[in-house]
Formats: sequence, structure tokens, C-alpha cells
Amino acid sequence: MRVSEIFRSIQGESYLAGLPCTFVRLAGCNLRCSWCDTVYAQGADAGREMSVHEIVKTARDLGTDLVEVTGGEPLLQRETLDLLTILADTFGRVMLETNGTCDISEVDTRVTVIMDIKAPSSGHADRNMWENVEKLQDTDEVKVVIADRADYEWAKAELGSRKIIGARRVTLSPVFGRINYADVAAWIIEDKIPARLGVQLHKILWGPDKRGV
Repeated sequence: MRVSEIFRSIQGESYLAGLPCTFVRLAGCNLRCSWCDTVYAQGADAGREMSVHEIVKTARDLGTDLVEVTGGEPLLQRETLDLLTILADTFGRVMLETNGTCDISEVDTRVTVIMDIKAPSSGHADRNMWENVEKLQDTDEVKVVIADRADYEWAKAELGSRKIIGARRVTLSPVFGRINYADVAAWIIEDKIPARLGVQLHKILWGPDKRGV
């Protein structure tokens, strides 16, 4: 498999934010979001080749009980499904972050899926694979990255009309440095939306440019 990096840090997003976590970042992505913060992992030839066994051993040696497979877009590599299953056999909790453009139906049910829904500012709102929402489990999450008020209003309308808000775990994640966290919090409170504000804790702690955190 093509791996961009493997490191131990804390979970900066999701409902498990703040917990120690090992991250397996796979290389290669089929999107080019305008606000992407992992451009170095976009290319299919980025990073290095590792076997599934090497990845699992490296992650295990880092000594956390929680592991997240992210990217890039992890599901572009056919071996990712096997990797997730072996990780689920090895770790207490396993998470997968996906941009939602690949079918998630074959992901091991023990894995928590964090599925992005792309808002207009990403440049890829037309690529959302809405049928994936029906394949999510109760423990999975939907995340929308918000770059401006228009993204927020779009998310509120789309997720509301599709009955995702209120039925799924939803996180609205402001783009670091592009929009004020307090503004998004105020909108959520004012509109009484049952969604979580995701503030990318790792960027607050170590800044937006530091890798391996």
C-alpha cells in the first residue's frame, strides 16, 4: 500500500476528540478540495510502499488503543478493506475518514466511519455520494467542512432536507483560519441544530502547518 505517514498524536476531530490516537495516512486522493490541508498526501505516488503487515506492526508499536485510517482517500486503495479488518482485530477502536465518494458498504462493521459531505467551497459538492449515508451505522459520523456562511446554509438545507441532521452524528468543521469558530457556534445555537462544532484541536495546539500531529 502507499502510505504518506504513520504517527501518534491526539484525535483532533470527531466525537473522540482529545483521545490519544495513532494515525495511518494513506496516499492518493480523487479530489482536490480548495481548502485541503494535506496536499502532500494527494498524489497516488506520494509517501512510501508498505505491506499491510508492516502498517499494522508500526501502528501497534506506537502503543495506542485507538487508530484512524485517513488520507488522501483511503478507499481508493483496494487493500484498505483488508487493512481495516486486521486493525479491528488488533485495536480496541478503529476509525476511517473518507471523503464519501467511494462505496463504504464493504467496510468492516466494527470500524467507525467518518464520512465527509463536501460543501460548495470545496469545489466538489457535485461529487457527494449521498447513497453512502444510508449505509452508515449509528456509531458513524457525517462531517461537513465549513469555509463561509454560504457553506453553513447549504449544509443546514441539504442535511435537513435529507433528514441527516437529527438522525446521524453530524459535525460542522470550520476551516482553520478562514472563518471564526465563534460565528459558526452562534449559528448552530441560533438555528437549534443538533450538530457538533468541530474545531480541529490539533491545529489549535500545534498550529496549522505542523505535520505528524
